[in-house]
Amino acid sequence: MSAFFGLGKTRTFKPRRDIPEGTKQYQLRKYAEATLGSGNLRLAVQLPDGEDTNEWLAVHAVDFFNHLNMLYGTITEFCTPQECPVMSAGPRYEYLWEDGVKYKRPAKLSAPEYVDALMNWAQGLLDNEKYFPNQIGVPFPKDFRDTVGTIFRRLFRVYAHLYSNHFDQICALGIEAHLNTSYRHFFLFVHEFDLVEKKELAPLDELNDAILAEDKGR
Repeated sequence: MSAFFGLGKTRTFKPRRDIPEGTKQYQLRKYAEATLGSGNLRLAVQLPDGEDTNEWLAVHAVDFFNHLNMLYGTITEFCTPQECPVMSAGPRYEYLWEDGVKYKRPAKLSAPEYVDALMNWAQGLLDNEKYFPNQIGVPFPKDFRDTVGTIFRRLFRVYAHLYSNHFDQICALGIEAHLNTSYRHFFLFVHEFDLVEKKELAPLDELNDAILAEDKGR
C-alpha cells in the first residue's frame, strides 16, 4: 500500500486547491463526504434537495480529479512511453490530445504524456475562477456544463486506460478495490447527470452495465 500513498514522488502537479471553508461548495463537499460514508453510492451522487446543480458538479469535478490523479500516480513506473507509446483503452480505442493551445490539432502522445497534458489542462480550468468560481454570489459561466462534461469525458479516458492496460499491475499493488470504488462512484455520477455520451464510455461498457445492474438489484 505504500505506493498508493507515496504518490507525491511520482506526480509533477499538485492537487487542486481546497475549496474555501464557509462557501456553498465547501458545505456541499462535507455533505457529499458524509453521504459517501454511508456506502450507498447511488444516494451519494444525487443532488441534495434545494441545492444548485452547478455547485454540485463543481465539487465533484474537483474531487474526481484529485482522486484519479492519486490513482494514476500509483502506476506511473509502469505507464511509460516505452510500455504505453499511445494513449489507449485496449487495442480498439486510441485517444489523441488537443487543447487549442500547445496542441492546436489532435496529436498522438504516449499515455504518460497524454495524462500529464490532460491533468494539467484540467487543473488549469479547476483553478480558474472564471470557470469555477468560489466566491459567494459569483455566477457560473453559461457554458459551465459543457466545460464540466469535457472534463469528465477526458477523465474517463484515464480510468479506461487504467482498466484496459494496467489492471494486472493495480491488482499486484493491492489497490484494485480503490480503483473499483472510485470508478463506480465516477460512473454513477456521470450517469446521474448525463455528462458523457454513451459512445464515449464504450471501452468500459461491460463494467458499466454490471455497475448499473448491481445498483438496480440493491
